[in-house]
Amino acid sequence: MASTRDRILTAAEELMRDIGLARVTTKEIARAAGCSEAALYKHYRGKEEIFVRVLEERLPSVGPLIARLTEDPGDRNVHDCLADIAVHAVRFYAASTPIAASLFAEPALLRRHRAALRRLERGPETLFLSLTGYLERERRAGRLGAAADPAAGAALLLGACFQRAFLGHFWDEEPARDLDAFADGLARTLLDGLGGPGGTGGPGR
Repeated sequence: MASTRDRILTAAEELMRDIGLARVTTKEIARAAGCSEAALYKHYRGKEEIFVRVLEERLPSVGPLIARLTEDPGDRNVHDCLADIAVHAVRFYAASTPIAASLFAEPALLRRHRAALRRLERGPETLFLSLTGYLERERRAGRLGAAADPAAGAALLLGACFQRAFLGHFWDEEPARDLDAFADGLARTLLDGLGGPGGTGGPGR
């Protein structure tokens, strides 16, 4: 039998998908999880922490992948690493955007949610900062051009991934271009600008 903690996360994920983060309450999550609201607060400080845990534990994850690549990319070149990150980022945005989008319809709730995430030292910029750090490491290692801008590269890659996920939801259909082909083309184009291996204008591997 699943633990109370796991039941809470499962119930929260389902409710957030069905009615949006803004409308979900801890009382509804507890009821769906088959526990009291007091029991919910024994495991989590509030809805915002539950949301963070859902993102980290129940949705496609890209942060741990970037962390592993930063520590040890193994025998993968920069192009393959970036393409892998892009695939994971698209899947993450595709899963998380519908959950969080409803917050923007209620500015007061968004402000409270923003403040709570700051107390938890979490936020949507975490992925961007992690990818920037990875690209900075590759630049220091000489696998990207000396003039490469890691922050700009991270913004370009994640922005393209978010757009693909958003358009897929907006039109309620998969983009015509295969995800792997999209990730490959994005990585190659990005490396052209960063002066890294795998781009048509960069140095050899």
